Amino acid sequence: MAKTKKAKLDKALRSVEHRRSENDAAEPDEQDLDFARAWVEFPDPGDEEQVFRCDLTWLTSRWSCVFGQGCQGIQRGRASDGCCTLGAHFSDEDDERRVAEYVARLTPETWERHGQGTGSAGWVELDEEGERKTRRVGGACIFHNRPGFAGGHGCALHVLALREGREPLETKPDVCWQLPIRRTYDWVDRPDESRVLVVSIGEYDRRGWGPGGHDLHWWCTSARSAHGAGEPVYVSYRAELTELMGKAAYDRLVELCEARLASLLPLAPHPADPG
Repeated sequence: MAKTKKAKLDKALRSVEHRRSENDAAEPDEQDLDFARAWVEFPDPGDEEQVFRCDLTWLTSRWSCVFGQGCQGIQRGRASDGCCTLGAHFSDEDDERRVAEYVARLTPETWERHGQGTGSAGWVELDEEGERKTRRVGGACIFHNRPGFAGGHGCALHVLALREGREPLETKPDVCWQLPIRRTYDWVDRPDESRVLVVSIGEYDRRGWGPGGHDLHWWCTSARSAHGAGEPVYVSYRAELTELMGKAAYDRLVELCEARLASLLPLAPHPADPG
């Protein structure tokens, strides 16, 4: 190739790459909250009075947790906290009691704040409304191990689960292991005067946090940087979904998710997924 032609080609390629970079920069990481979703309803194989309503758009999306690998954190300037900045509220007494059993297994080698958590102030505090939650220390949950800690960065209870070959849902507060799955309940009266409990399984987006969710610095579920080419959510969150739905219902969900992915043109893909 003549030098002049090669120079022109190189210049053209650089121009294309520059425009592509500009477009990527212009495209916001987080996508809008409102977009078309594909939902499916099916009866609970384990309970005839219960129906599952599942968001296939979310459950077949390629979201994955990017904690420590690009997570921007829910509070500006505290990316290394991830979503651990606020501490975790307990769903009930059983939840707190279960977590306490695993807190007792933590050591100074696995829990950076071990001395503070086992001291007189403990690891539980009350919020402004008197609800019990994990205590905040140094601006984050007391179980959050900071970057550089020899026992591992992140949740000490999560690290404990991995070290002991357990699922993190065994050791962590309910709200922590369920994120970013959102389960809600609605009793529905049918025209034939029967009543059924509809259990919705979907994306825990900013709205799931309540009005304050819109004030979060960043949230991952609709962020392009958290949607890659890994396993879809219904696969990567098998343990959590099975716990939330029961095995028979989860198995049915898998069938429906696989049917959706096998279709030539899946309806309503997640806008944050790679194109």
